[in-house]
Amino acid sequence: MERREVESFLEKAASVRALVIGDLMLDEYLWGRAERISPEAPVQVVEVARDDLRLGGAGNVVNNLVALGCTVSVCSVIGADDNGLTLRNAFAEKGIDLEGLFEDPERRTSKKTRVIAANQQIVRIDRETKSAIGAGSEQEMIHYILSCCGNFDVIIVSDYLKGVLTPQVLATVCKAGRALGIPVVVDPKGSDYKKYTGATLLTPNRKEAEIASGIAIGDLESLEQAADRLLSELELDALLITRSEAGMSLFHAQGGGVHIPTVAREVFDVTGAGDTVISVLSLGLACGLPMEDAAWVANVAAGIAVGKLGTSTVSPQEIVAEVGHSLKDSDSKIKNLDVLAHQVAIERCRGKKVVFTNGCFDLLHVGHVKYLQKARQLGDMLVVGLNSDASVRRLKGEKRPLIEQSERAHILAALDCIDFVVIFDEDTPLKVIEAVRPDVLVKGGDYSLDGVVGREVVEANGGKVELVQFVDGRSTSRIIEKILSSY
Repeated sequence: MERREVESFLEKAASVRALVIGDLMLDEYLWGRAERISPEAPVQVVEVARDDLRLGGAGNVVNNLVALGCTVSVCSVIGADDNGLTLRNAFAEKGIDLEGLFEDPERRTSKKTRVIAANQQIVRIDRETKSAIGAGSEQEMIHYILSCCGNFDVIIVSDYLKGVLTPQVLATVCKAGRALGIPVVVDPKGSDYKKYTGATLLTPNRKEAEIASGIAIGDLESLEQAADRLLSELELDALLITRSEAGMSLFHAQGGGVHIPTVAREVFDVTGAGDTVISVLSLGLACGLPMEDAAWVANVAAGIAVGKLGTSTVSPQEIVAEVGHSLKDSDSKIKNLDVLAHQVAIERCRGKKVVFTNGCFDLLHVGHVKYLQKARQLGDMLVVGLNSDASVRRLKGEKRPLIEQSERAHILAALDCIDFVVIFDEDTPLKVIEAVRPDVLVKGGDYSLDGVVGREVVEANGGKVELVQFVDGRSTSRIIEKILSSY
């Protein structure tokens, strides 16, 4: 995927409604220094400098989805204790819908305490209940799922084997998702995956897939055999197997696999990386991305997550920056229309005067450059609408353009006078003008004011149209004629 496609996908996150079902817990981190041995026993003494309390388990999935901009609801069972109250308050602060969060006085809300010194985990202390939830709590969850799951765009199941996800709860979720056409994405645990039968997609790691399938995975051939068995036996649409430093592999029920290499530059902590993967992957499916593209972006996000210490979230800005990390600076200026409209609105609120012009810009020449520089002088930022290849062919004939749209866009974006470039498929830029609402609409001096497309839109919003003269004798057609006559 190109950077602008990723930006456009992440822009849609605000409209996604996600339901997270699974085991909730608190992750406590005690950070300190270990510089001496205890006189009481041969153990390190950690002087705690600070502590940090985070949402863990399925709560980290919630955290990731909120960081990506989604509207999230949770369904789970916690204890009626202080840790349960802390969980509720933390969710409430994030605006999470808690209608599906139930309490059981007989249960203990899970809390994991990690003691860390010199960026190394010294010890982990677990306080939790692992037994299955009671029949009453199970029915409360099932009733909630059946009554409202149709309100969501995606359902994420996060299983940590703490007893919340009983076989009956899982069967209800998978069956309801199938019936309503809602993706059910599962982060599985344990050796028996039959309880996940009918889910849309599972995201086990290599070791988990090996145990669940009963096939030792040592190479790509055995990996594919394990994937085929799980896909068939569990009636899945797809299976994503994460493979640590080898990246991840996506397999479809129809056959075929896609192997995506890792993008992590330096690994500090893999804690919670799976939560990041399933969050971004689920968001992609909810937004209608092809599974391959959703998995690719999830892989990028995982590479960011493992570069952080402890359970962490990944922001849209970090994902976009990572996608553009190996690309030229010009790539950051090329936007899809939805992202561009949002960005321009922000800049306008900051008091910037927005200028817009458009064209084919096939074989960019000095006439184009001078024209664009003059246009930029009429405001604080210049947005250029670029005719797509199909649009150019309709306007100028089947032999044009000489330069394809992606290359033309990058050449334009490399100019300092241009702030953003957007490619459009229509014969005119009217749709772009309506979305951007420029303060100044610029066209060449060979136009008349009455012939400028979008003039009414701009003037209705208080803007104006400016006609700028091209440099005489400079045109793509003349360059073509000179090349043909000379060579």
